Amino acid sequence: MINKNRIQRLGLVYILFYTVTAATAQKNYVLTADSAVVVAFNNVTELKNLQIDSFIQRQKNREITGSALPQISGSITSSHYFNIPVTVLPDFISPSIYSVLKKEGVKDATGNPIQMPNSFGSFPAQFGVPWTAGAGFTVSQLLFQPDVFVGLKARDKSLDYAGNNIRMMKDSVKSNVYRSYYAVLIANKRLGFLKDGVKRLEKLYADQEVMFKNGFIERLDLDKTQVNLNNIKATQKQVENGVGLGYAALKFVLGISQKDTLTLVDTLSNESIKKGVLGFENFVYEDRPEIKMLGTVRDLQKLDVQRNKLQYIPTVSAYWNFNKNAQRQEFNFFNNGDWFTTNLVGLNINVPIWNGGQRLAKIKQAQLNLSKTDNTINQVKQAIDLQQQVSKITLVNALSSLDIQDRNVALAERVYQLTKKKYEQGLGSSFELLQVEQSLQDAQNNYFQSLYDAVIAKVGLLKSIGKL
Repeated sequence: MINKNRIQRLGLVYILFYTVTAATAQKNYVLTADSAVVVAFNNVTELKNLQIDSFIQRQKNREITGSALPQISGSITSSHYFNIPVTVLPDFISPSIYSVLKKEGVKDATGNPIQMPNSFGSFPAQFGVPWTAGAGFTVSQLLFQPDVFVGLKARDKSLDYAGNNIRMMKDSVKSNVYRSYYAVLIANKRLGFLKDGVKRLEKLYADQEVMFKNGFIERLDLDKTQVNLNNIKATQKQVENGVGLGYAALKFVLGISQKDTLTLVDTLSNESIKKGVLGFENFVYEDRPEIKMLGTVRDLQKLDVQRNKLQYIPTVSAYWNFNKNAQRQEFNFFNNGDWFTTNLVGLNINVPIWNGGQRLAKIKQAQLNLSKTDNTINQVKQAIDLQQQVSKITLVNALSSLDIQDRNVALAERVYQLTKKKYEQGLGSSFELLQVEQSLQDAQNNYFQSLYDAVIAKVGLLKSIGKL
């Protein structure tokens, strides 16, 4: 039997090994909001794929460039005829013989001059040798082809399009990171206030127990305080769970493992939210990546119109072909024998004449697509105007509400302290004190909701003006 102590030691070694491995795999991130954005830029899958798309576009551009450069190809061939091809030829020998016989006056067996037949028929003939070989190369250069040369013009625009896609995704990632980051900060801050509330009620309950033992208050007062204490503890537990979910959501937005740990070092205050919300009068539509991308699409469509119009122009290319060929009765190409040279240059001009109106239809389609893009740009600009107007009003309202709720919290705290002193001096009831405590909690809840609304409104405004 296996020794029990040995099993325990092996189990302990396994646990230690697993713990060390797990700890090694985990990462600890200490992040500001801006550094969290950088982490997300490096990890978010959608952004990685868009960056790969940009690299793919660069390679496509190289492909287009390569099609305008000289093209060189080489070939080596060898063939063997098991049966040399047969060609049927008219009988050109017999007429010559008859002509000679007639000229010499030769007569047939009856003594008459030989007469030339009306038809001599044909005979099979083989041309060529069993073994042939050839080697050579061809150099071609495209001199003009509309789609290639328009493609060369479109290279930079294609990269701009990929870059604008990346910027749009970065704005989306930034927005998600900021929302998730500040949501966790606010939840943590609210949790701290709830813990303070629990401490207040626990102290009140402890003081009331002493007063109850001394006969100054009734049991009912203790029970009322216990109910409020239970309620705030339940709320605290819900907020703690919400903080955990907030961290999980933030890790997902950052593109990191749920096993990693996060430490958020930024602080959130009314002043930090209000900072930098003015001075947006110099907005131009091109600050928004959507407008830039649509502008790039429009430029590409204009090139597409140009490409289709150029289809009426001939395609011109030049080529040079050099070949060596050999023919042998046996496979001895590298022994003595001639290799015959073929060397030629040429110019190929393909002139489009008529294709049933297809080119004109393609031009019209490209122009109509361009008109659609113009309409889309105008519509997006109108949407941006509306978005900015709504964002500004929303932010103004959120900041106003935040100031009011901040003052309410301060006022509720002052009322609570005064009511508590009255209660301790025997001038107030526990019911009144618990009501004031609940009012303080409500004021704090309203404040944190206003704080979150103000953060979201600021992020929305910055995104609407392209300054996120």
